[in-house]
Parts: sequence; structure tokens; C-alpha cells
Amino acid sequence: MRWFKMGEELKRKAAAVLELPGEVVLNLPRVIITGRIQVVVENHRGIVAYDRECVRLLVEAGEIAVSGRDLVLRSILPDEVIVEGEIYGVRFL
Repeated sequence: MRWFKMGEELKRKAAAVLELPGEVVLNLPRVIITGRIQVVVENHRGIVAYDRECVRLLVEAGEIAVSGRDLVLRSILPDEVIVEGEIYGVRFL
């Protein structure tokens, strides 16, 4: 586990020195929230669960849960998911 943390810290420092975005170097998800109507999640690993009130997406460090009402998956691409509806919250699990 210690080697993993050292590797992550090295990646963070390299990203800072080279001025690279963290989501590229560290494989982090990028979450874009547009008001209360849309959430775009980039760099996901798949859909864990989906219904009209909750969408759970697998990401490198766990899961992202989007909760709301009348949620729909507007777009599903290998690297991006767009969730639309009345968004109540976005949580990292």
C-alpha cells in the first residue's frame, strides 16, 4: 500500500510540474454540473445502477451517485455519461 501512495504522489508532482490536468494523469473523473438539470461525468468505468431516482457510476476511486427525479441517461459513451432530469445531489461513494 505504501508503494501505491508513493506512486500517486509522484504522479501528482509530475502533473503539477508539467502543468497537466489531474484527470488525465491520475485517471480522475471529471464532473460537470449544469444547474439542476444535467450532470456530465467523464472518465467513468461503467454504470453500476440506474433508475429514475439514482444513477451510480463506477470511477477509479469508487463510485459517483447522482440522485434526483425523472433521471434519464441522455448519452452513454465509453468515456462520458450525461444524466439529465431534476438533480438533487451528486455524491462520491
